[in-house]
Amino acid sequence: MTTVIRSFRVLPLKALFRLLPRPCGLHTSASQANSNRTSLVCMSRQKYTRLYPVLLVRPDGSTIHIRYKEPRQILQMPVDINTLPEAERKARLRKRDASKLKPKLEVTFEDDFELDDYRKFWKKK
Repeated sequence: MTTVIRSFRVLPLKALFRLLPRPCGLHTSASQANSNRTSLVCMSRQKYTRLYPVLLVRPDGSTIHIRYKEPRQILQMPVDINTLPEAERKARLRKRDASKLKPKLEVTFEDDFELDDYRKFWKKK
């Protein structure tokens, strides 16, 4: 063992690197990355990994804390109408239709504007 170490000391540095296994060229680059190179490259991201803590309310009323892609305080799951009893399902459908069928009332304002009262301001002197 000591003879091997002595023989490595005698070899020049270049010859020593030739004896060692060569690294794979997959992850090496010819150019050195520095601050000038990185300022020219702008990588746009399709998807951001930031997730926000949100309180999820299930249809049965239970709540859990989840991580969601948008910053919200509460996220409520919709109720599946097909799983509800017949009476409750009809009541919910009536509530939906009632908001759609309300007639819109037009508000009319009455004023006592007289055009002749302001003609004096239009005349040139």
